[in-house]
Amino acid sequence: MTLSGLMPAGAPSPLAGITAAAPAGGLRVLGLDLSLTSTGVCLPDGSTVRIKTRQRDGDRRILQVRDYVRAAAVGERLHLAVIEDLPKHAMSAGLTAKVHGPVVCELLDAGVPYAYVVPATLKKYAADHGNADKARMAAAAYLAAGVEFADDPGGDQCDAWWLRAAGLDHYGQPLFELPQAQRDRLTKVSWPELVLGGVR
Repeated sequence: MTLSGLMPAGAPSPLAGITAAAPAGGLRVLGLDLSLTSTGVCLPDGSTVRIKTRQRDGDRRILQVRDYVRAAAVGERLHLAVIEDLPKHAMSAGLTAKVHGPVVCELLDAGVPYAYVVPATLKKYAADHGNADKARMAAAAYLAAGVEFADDPGGDQCDAWWLRAAGLDHYGQPLFELPQAQRDRLTKVSWPELVLGGVR
């Protein structure tokens, strides 16, 4: 689903009305593929949305993405957020970094621990290839769990879905089986310590 970011900053977020039920005892993990133009979000129930903003709104787009994340951080009773890290040496990293700061502030204010996963690690975990393109990532999601992503031209929802899957996998609640070599890629991530009902 694509959520338009055309609403005025400070208006109630469409995510505020979404209530996602995680399995009993399951970790509530949010996956975030942040971008100034098209942010992918995977909610704790595995559903995905894309927050699309207008270039002409300039830096006010940061507020739009922040407001969506604020609603999710509070309304979804999150245990963890998994964020795709900034690409190293990428020309667009500066623009994407503008979104990361306010989003992390929202997570900190809500007391939600978070982890960063660099794109190459996520691709190796999902598709066993550090340069996997969007089509390969989507194919890997379909093979692993039969999941397809409509209205996801940039692969943002797919990446967010894999970020959530990585978080669940690391904390012992994998959604599906993957080769151990791929799962071992997650050891490169600096994961926060969680103490929630025996999950550590």
